[in-house]
Amino acid sequence: MIDARSMVLALLLVVAVPAFAQQAPGQDPTGTEWSSLSSGQQRLLERYREGWAQLPPERQRALARGSERWLSMSPEQRSSAKERFERWRDLPPEDRRQLRDRWEKFRALPPEQQEHVRDNFRRFRNIPPERRRELRERWENATPDERERMLDRLRQQREQRPPREHRQRPERRDR
Repeated sequence: MIDARSMVLALLLVVAVPAFAQQAPGQDPTGTEWSSLSSGQQRLLERYREGWAQLPPERQRALARGSERWLSMSPEQRSSAKERFERWRDLPPEDRRQLRDRWEKFRALPPEQQEHVRDNFRRFRNIPPERRRELRERWENATPDERERMLDRLRQQREQRPPREHRQRPERRDR
């Protein structure tokens, strides 16, 4: 079974590594021409040069976006992304499949619900590690009824918070 830390790690990885990107509805079904890539992107994607034209269009676009994002990252951000990718790669295939499924479910949520998930993640990330561990253990040891009650309390707390535009946004960490 996947623990919460692995799930968060994989969600961050999927955001950082666009290899799993899907074509958005209404998006142009044509691919990206190799010649349209910047010289930096071409250097980064050199191993794909020979077979570029045979890649599915959505894969070409994902690689192009990913290479563009990579080139815009600071050395620290690149190092962090490499670490996340290595941890992703080391996960058992079943865990990766479950995480991909969860990512697809997240992407299917309406934007406001996605934002709630992101807010909850940011809040959780800012909790001291020992408290996070305690919360994970409490969740993992809870019965389905107890979990539902926990979620109900969270929903009530969320409803009592001021609307998003009136809240002060927490400082963002490197993604």
